[in-house]
This record gives sequence, structure tokens and C-alpha cells, in this order.
Amino acid sequence: MSSTKVLAIVLAGGEGKRLMPLTLDRAKPAVPFGGIYRLIDFALSNIVNSGFLKIVVLTQYKSHSLDKHIAQTWRMSSLLGNYVAPVPAQQRMGKHWFRGSADAIAQSLNLIHDEKPEHVVVVGADNIYRMDFSQMLDAHIASGKSCTVAAIRQPIELSDQFGVIETDPSDPTTIKAFVEKPKETEGLADDPSSVLASMGNYIFTADALVDAVTRDAEDDTSKHDMGGDIVPAFVADGDAAVYDFLHNDVPGSTDRDRDYWRDVGTLDAFYEAHMDLISIHPVFNLYNDKWPTFTGHRNAPPAKFVHAGPGRVGSAVDSVISPGVVVSGASVSSSVLSPGVRVNSWSTVSDSVLMDGVTVGRHCQIHRAIIDKDVVVPPRTQIGLDAEKDRARGWVVTESGITVIGKGTVIEP
Repeated sequence: MSSTKVLAIVLAGGEGKRLMPLTLDRAKPAVPFGGIYRLIDFALSNIVNSGFLKIVVLTQYKSHSLDKHIAQTWRMSSLLGNYVAPVPAQQRMGKHWFRGSADAIAQSLNLIHDEKPEHVVVVGADNIYRMDFSQMLDAHIASGKSCTVAAIRQPIELSDQFGVIETDPSDPTTIKAFVEKPKETEGLADDPSSVLASMGNYIFTADALVDAVTRDAEDDTSKHDMGGDIVPAFVADGDAAVYDFLHNDVPGSTDRDRDYWRDVGTLDAFYEAHMDLISIHPVFNLYNDKWPTFTGHRNAPPAKFVHAGPGRVGSAVDSVISPGVVVSGASVSSSVLSPGVRVNSWSTVSDSVLMDGVTVGRHCQIHRAIIDKDVVVPPRTQIGLDAEKDRARGWVVTESGITVIGKGTVIEP
């Protein structure tokens, strides 16, 4: 890994409208995931595991729980000058909030001026993946370019869902064009069935980034977006390189999860990412101790499974069960249960995600559901079995049929 001085910027100001109602009371990066984590823990863990220990998190939308999580969990050694610092929108350039991801950096240039890094790593805060950014930095420096974009291979038929990177045939590391959600595009030279899609992770030479976002901030026609405005400007100057995520070798990865990356921007994607955790050989392995995902450890007792009488056995299979969970005479399968969940006798929970403090009464049936924090499910309630009835009760039902109940919802018996 290069010894160059690096500042990491995590863009965590997104509103996350497509994740409503999970983002009704919190910023998208603060949404719980995988039982004990928050979405932002994955980005921060990747940065820290990569050896970059000076990190700022730019926040804006309903950031209290996010700020609290960072303050309580992500404490570095001040003796060594390391830090993870949440930085709210401060209106340093006028009476307006962040107008986009590029404007968030433009309004926070004091952070770069104070730290004086040689390179700046810029990442999003709400994707699930493992990545060694030090390998990407080495490739960035070797390229001689001012901007490097991380890209993941996606089937060419999905190109209209991503920002697609087209490369120069004579130099596969140079970006020839950056096209947002094209209806038609060419496949890769070594795999015509695939395209390179932007992961929303970038590395910039610091001076070039400062210059780019400063000029962009003065352009009234710009949307002030990193992917939509800043990167295309570098591409137009022939000064942008691509880093293929396929070449990133994270310690402890298996062939099954080596190049895993999931954008959890929709409720269905959020649900599917949870299901990726629970198979015997998970598609995304939380148990990789060579590249751990860090989070705060709560003062919670061990999980408990009680009752072993006929027809009343507390059990859980193919599931992630967090500390403090009590499964009392109930059956849990293919589900993720967060700390403090209690499932009472003769109830079944299957293919579902239950967040902190959810209580399920007796004789309930819950199937293909996401239930946010502190919801009390009254006895004999059915959730996820009849989409029309669920919608009639005011709950969200996704295109794929996942029923989603917001934080603290009061369910009438």
C-alpha cells in the first residue's frame, strides 16, 4: 500500500426516499442492517480495514441517529491523530443546504484544506460490499490520472439501471465515456455479455478534486452531482481511470462472495440483501474475521430459545439471531432478528427482517416482511400473507410482495 497521505470522505446526506418508511425517522446510512449493524458500518469498515484512518462523514438529512451511532461506535486514537468525524451541512457558501454530492464536498473544502491530503477517497454510505481501497489507490497512482472510478461488472441487459463506464480499446484503464443508464451500449472486450457499472466510489488527486468542485459550484447549470457532473468533467479532459472491482482481492473472501456488491436503495433490494446473509454458504459472509465489519457492541444478554413441549418449541433455522433475542415457543426460519426481539408462543416468523425491540404476540404469522424498531405485533396478527389486507391497514407492500411496517407503528389487535 502506498504511504501517501489520504483523507476519506463518506457521503452520508442522502434522503433515501425509496426506502420509506425505514427512512421516515432517520438518514438512509443509519438504517439498521444484518441484525446488529447500520448501513454506514460497511463503508466505514472498508475504509478502516484499508488502512485509512482520517475519515469525515458528510451528513444532512435527519442525521441525529447517524451522528449518535458514529460518536458512540467509531472512536479512533486521538494520540495518533486518527478520527471519524460526522460533519453536518454548515452553509459555508451561502444560505442553502447541500445541492448534491459534489456540492457537499465543495461546501466542506475546509476539511481538505485543514488535512492537506495528497489523495481523497470518496465513497457512498449505503451499499453492502467489501473492498480494499488501498489496492484501488495503488492503481489510481499508477494510472497517472486525477480521477479513478470503481466499477463492478453487471449483465449488459441491466445497463439501463446504472451509470455505465465505456473504456478506450487501446487503453482499458482510461474512461472514454461515462453514460447514465444507457438503453444500448457495447459489452466488455473480455466479456461481451457484461458492462462496467459505477459503484459510486472514487479516488481523486486532492488538488484536482478541489479545483473541480470549486468550478462546479459556480456553474448554475450543474446538478452538482459527483457521478453526473464531476466525473464526466474529468472524462472529457481524458483524466479519468476505471478500477475494475473484479481485481480487488479482499483477505478472507471466498469465491462465492469475492465480488459481492449490493445497492440497497430500494426496499426490495434491502430485503434481498438480508436474504443473502442467511444461507449455509452465504452470498455475503458476515463471518470473515480477516476483513471484519465493525459496529458498536451493546450491553445485551445472549439470545435464548425456550420451551420444548409438544407443538411449542422455541427454534430458529437458517437465520441470523442477534443478542437479546428471545424465541419463546415460536418458530423462526430464514429470517434476521435484531437485538431485543421477542417472538412468543405458537407464532411463526419466516423469510422476514425484524429490527430492534420488535415484540411478536402469540399465534401470529409473519411471512416476507420487514418490521422496523419497537413495533408490537398483537396476538393472532397475520403479516405478509395477504397483500391487499396489508395495504388496507396502511402498510407498504413492495412490487415483489414484501410487507414493510415503519418504526413504532401501533398495530390494532
